[in-house]
Amino acid sequence: MSGLIVHRIGPVCSLQDMGRPGLLKQGLSRGGAADRLALAEGAALLGQAIGQITGPLAGLAALEMAGLGGEFEATGGLRFALSGAPMPATIDGTPVAWNASHALLPGQRLNIGAARAGVYGYLHLGGGIDGVEFLGSRAAHLLAGIGGTVQVGDHLEQGSDRGGVTGLGLKVADRFAGGTVRVVPSVQTGLFAPDVLRRFQDTGFTRGPRANRMGVEMRSGGDGFTATGQLDILSEVIVPGDIQMTGDGLPFVLLPECQTTGGYPRIATVIPCDLPLVAQAPAGAAIRFEFVALEQALAAHQQYETTLAGLRKSCRPLIRDVADIGDLLSYQLVSGAISAHGDRYWDKDDST
Repeated sequence: MSGLIVHRIGPVCSLQDMGRPGLLKQGLSRGGAADRLALAEGAALLGQAIGQITGPLAGLAALEMAGLGGEFEATGGLRFALSGAPMPATIDGTPVAWNASHALLPGQRLNIGAARAGVYGYLHLGGGIDGVEFLGSRAAHLLAGIGGTVQVGDHLEQGSDRGGVTGLGLKVADRFAGGTVRVVPSVQTGLFAPDVLRRFQDTGFTRGPRANRMGVEMRSGGDGFTATGQLDILSEVIVPGDIQMTGDGLPFVLLPECQTTGGYPRIATVIPCDLPLVAQAPAGAAIRFEFVALEQALAAHQQYETTLAGLRKSCRPLIRDVADIGDLLSYQLVSGAISAHGDRYWDKDDST
């Protein structure tokens, strides 16, 4: 089975797909990729189905790389794609494009460096990465102890690939430097005084140093945000996107591996299509929260679903720079040209 041998790997790299929805009552949050849009983009570049962004999903698994990639050797010919936070990538030392699909020959090495922007980059294989399936998903849920991080020496086996073209690129909107994040009222929003809610929306936050697949801390230079009677709040079901106010009054935006219940007051909930902006915000990135009506949130999500459905049609052939083609002269670019590997004056098959 073709795949990739791991020769070098970042400290927090794991297999991720769309996660395990529907298991909250068993005490397990959905998990899955921190940037689910990146999964859909990689699938589109390889001409593969990833499923809808909500509801029961059985998407293909990819390697999620938090901040730093690794070095991988192909054990057979395969197709791959790169998406999410842009990272420098080379095949045997030759740079290759991000947000694009490529081919690897047996023995070739793919090197992926540190993120140039954002946090989570993704390496996709044609047919997906064939990890162990548990409760309907191949995703590692690190906080729940399901699976674990990828280690040096691991073999990332390629799933069944029906084949297809490579050399496709995809233009994506910049979601790797923070920005304005749309939110809707949450269960405890009414416990926050109107002036506190206004101040929350008017405050410019930065992504704090405390962040993982469970959630992201937000910091600001002003006072904290507190709710009336917050010490009397009982633990309730919580979901990714909920913004909890911790004991020091700092917002904490929950991500896919969040706990399933919590007693901190929730001032708002990030709409699902904007959650990648939070997950991909690097430390120090500027974030603002904007309350929108439920109707606006639903319309935004519908547009998001439409965008996902059109990703495959948005892929375009890469335009290669001739300076990046190491064997350019071996191509017969014009009629009558000979291979650069031959002798221009004497060909071994010429008997004259």
